[in-house]
Amino acid sequence: MSHKNQSPSDKTKPAASVSLLGEQENVRLQKMAKLAEAGKDLFPHKIEITHTVSEIVSTYGELPEDELKDQDVHIVVPGRIMSIRKMGRAVFFHVSDSRVQLQGYLREDKVGKEEFQLFSLLDIGDRVALSGQLFKTRTGELTVMLDGFTFLAKCLHPLPEKWHGLQDKELRFRKRYLDFIVNPEEVELFRFRSAVIRNIRRFFDERGYVEVETPMMHAVPGGALAKPFKTFHNALGIDLYLRIAPELYLKRLTVGGFDKVYEINRNFRNEGISTEHNPEFTMLEFYEAYADYNDMMEMIEELITGLSRDLLGKEEITYGEHSISLARPWKKLKYMEALTNFSGLAPGSFDDKAGIIELAASLSGDKEGMTYYKALDVLFDKYVEPNLIQPTFIINPPKAISPLAKASPENPEEAERFELFMGGMEISNAFSELTDPAEQKKRFEAQAEARKQGDEESHVVDMDYVNALEYGIPPTGGQGTGIDRLVMLLANRRSIRDVILFPLLRPL
Repeated sequence: MSHKNQSPSDKTKPAASVSLLGEQENVRLQKMAKLAEAGKDLFPHKIEITHTVSEIVSTYGELPEDELKDQDVHIVVPGRIMSIRKMGRAVFFHVSDSRVQLQGYLREDKVGKEEFQLFSLLDIGDRVALSGQLFKTRTGELTVMLDGFTFLAKCLHPLPEKWHGLQDKELRFRKRYLDFIVNPEEVELFRFRSAVIRNIRRFFDERGYVEVETPMMHAVPGGALAKPFKTFHNALGIDLYLRIAPELYLKRLTVGGFDKVYEINRNFRNEGISTEHNPEFTMLEFYEAYADYNDMMEMIEELITGLSRDLLGKEEITYGEHSISLARPWKKLKYMEALTNFSGLAPGSFDDKAGIIELAASLSGDKEGMTYYKALDVLFDKYVEPNLIQPTFIINPPKAISPLAKASPENPEEAERFELFMGGMEISNAFSELTDPAEQKKRFEAQAEARKQGDEESHVVDMDYVNALEYGIPPTGGQGTGIDRLVMLLANRRSIRDVILFPLLRPL
């Protein structure tokens, strides 16, 4: 399918301003010029295709040769050339759609001398559309016998060799497009991530939840204990903050009558980068009126176990060297009980608040703004979290570190809150939401005082939210779940950067 009838004005010549280094790049640029001289449109606007490579392989790959021949399948399929093997006046090559490959077979006596010679101007990495008949070789490989091809795009750089050319993790993150070209398993990972999110939406839609979108920029940062990113709005002349959580806006909706609401959202936290943390990440948050944190535990168990069963076909997953059972019910452990069990400290040690603060400061290297309750969290992160491999709800932490949660009726110093841990990391955080506006204001003010003492992760006073609560919010259970970490677990990936398409990296 050459473009012999096009006028010169229809053809696009390679830009002379393209600046390329290296002998191979220059050779490819010269081939591109020759294709234009021969009448090939270098940047076609549209082509009609009949199948993708994946569709062809899944539909016809297992079909016996005689049945395939009887069906007389003619296709037009696009793909990227991944290998070329010349055999005199014939060429075998493979094209890929970044998922699977399909073999092409080009013969000079089939397409003519001119078209056959033009194919010699193509390189590994170029994109083409193949036109021809499907058949199977003597070895049983599904193949296209070409009657022509359409040039789609020139790859001006040699592709990295799969096993040795693109093994550097950071380079793969910086050049995801190359990662996907040479590592099809990475394409499948992000298709899996998409399936996870699609199934999450279906889970909540089927239960009568309404999906919403809340602001990404907040005048008052809130909804989580984290340091925000700050920006400036020129037209309004005010500082704004990228959201650290949508929680306070979602609960405003509950005040307004949205009894079941969820959002799959992007959050931004101006914190460190690690295998479990990226400054920009994806969260699921959902709120249900007339529910509490016990209902939230039931929901997240059902959601995650269902995802594993539906997408992986099992209720047991592998994460690193661990086998994790998702069979319900999951373990529950009180916060202070977990600290005592895993820290090795005697129960009475926690009564020595000065000693706990000193120990936490020595572990974190942060002596500024270290409070007793912040120290407890430092010890929890150090001693408890890495040991929580099987699904575990850590319940009833101190109310002082849970400013948006109701106090427990059994112990007013504890919160009706849980954090779900699995694989040694936090997956979810949930409350019986605080619905008393006066108490909420009091807690905000205590948090504001902590900020003055140097705790930048404390809440500020959001009087508009307090005012919303004054209009009456029903008993409500709410939860936030990290989708990136959830995908890490289900896909057995040990770094959050693996499951984010374009993780934040330091500029070169």
